[in-house]
Amino acid sequence: MENRQIDLTPRAGHGGEVRHEAGAPTRSRWLTPGEVIDAHRHDDHQIVYAARGVVLVTTGSGSWVAPANRALWIPAGTVHAHQASGDLELHFLGLPAAVNPLGLDEPTALSVSPLLRELLLASTRSPGDGSDERRRLRAVLLDQLRASAQQPLHLPAPTVARLRAVCDLLYADPADNRTLAQLGSQAGASARTLSRLFRSDLGMTFPQWRTQLRLQHALLLLAEHTPVTAVAHRCGWSSASAFIDVFGRVFGHTPGAHTA
Repeated sequence: MENRQIDLTPRAGHGGEVRHEAGAPTRSRWLTPGEVIDAHRHDDHQIVYAARGVVLVTTGSGSWVAPANRALWIPAGTVHAHQASGDLELHFLGLPAAVNPLGLDEPTALSVSPLLRELLLASTRSPGDGSDERRRLRAVLLDQLRASAQQPLHLPAPTVARLRAVCDLLYADPADNRTLAQLGSQAGASARTLSRLFRSDLGMTFPQWRTQLRLQHALLLLAEHTPVTAVAHRCGWSSASAFIDVFGRVFGHTPGAHTA
């Protein structure tokens, strides 16, 4: 498959008409590489899980990228959009707004255990019929969601113009290795000012945010079967071994697992 430049700039919630769906559907769906589900919102909560491929979810506050060992919790009312990387087998699980097993009011990435994976697949491939068996399945699934660890996969979106100018340079080229001072000179802001804005607006340091951006970009490239060495180069790591080390510490496995 020919690789393409992937635009990670968050778009959902910024202009354009937003679809409103009263209920969040429970179903599965295949998306082709690069296919997009445009910005929309539900009155229900939703779990989004990619059993194959990688899904990029954008909201007005940032983006999340989730491979097959992660799921995304999207609270009721959140404007969001989806984009497929690789052939995407996507599973949606809707939950009434009154049912919040996680007690979370913002999008969150969750670990998916082998048991939770099977529960999500069973629940979304054959939507419920109201039977006792289906209710028991849902009860176990909710218990597993409560036990799921939250994962730091969120890439917050800047709201300050000067900070957005710098972040846009890195969205366009995650491999850009210029210092904050060098990027700031192009964006018209000092390194000291930008460093303060990264902490106050995004809750991260500049190196933390850039690493998170690169990891997200790496997941999308790996879903397109890009070789690990090429991913490391295109995401700005000095070597494949340095990339593998960072990736393993964050995701708990090597990037090679995504290219098989």
